[in-house]
Amino acid sequence: MANIIVFAILAAVILCSAIFSVMTKSIMRAVTALLFVLFAIAGIYFLLDYTFLGTAQLSIYAGGMTMIYIFAIQLISKRRLQGLKEKLDIKRLGIAALVAVVGLATVVTAQLKSEFFDKFCTVQDVEVPMEQIGTTLMGSEKYQYVLPFEFISIFLLACIIGGLVVSRNQKEDK
Repeated sequence: MANIIVFAILAAVILCSAIFSVMTKSIMRAVTALLFVLFAIAGIYFLLDYTFLGTAQLSIYAGGMTMIYIFAIQLISKRRLQGLKEKLDIKRLGIAALVAVVGLATVVTAQLKSEFFDKFCTVQDVEVPMEQIGTTLMGSEKYQYVLPFEFISIFLLACIIGGLVVSRNQKEDK
């Protein structure tokens, strides 16, 4: 019973923070809300006894959020960070809610037509050994993940360099 209550609290934090992250115009508030989302997801991993995934979530995404904070501070002027006023646009909120409901209906319909829920509801008490997880994460065969990790690292490096170039160009223009 306690697990269900903790899950409900974490799910509410995830939903509220994700909605706030998307709806706010302040980049610092959006990043902070996204940080709450990622911490709550790590909490769900810990709740499910996936300590490896929970610690990876905390260590990787906490560092990523720190990088986003640094880029936000570098790319946005101090005056804009301090004096931003937000207005609630009802029309934009309604369109966003409509798109979200249509997207949710599409996903639920696709999942109901597939066998996902049948497989999800049947409990299989099979523990995957850590050696198999490590081999899958760092292997280069089919259905292994070392190449996607390398592509993502190159992409993130390009994003960092691009952010620094944009930041430097803005400072030189002033």
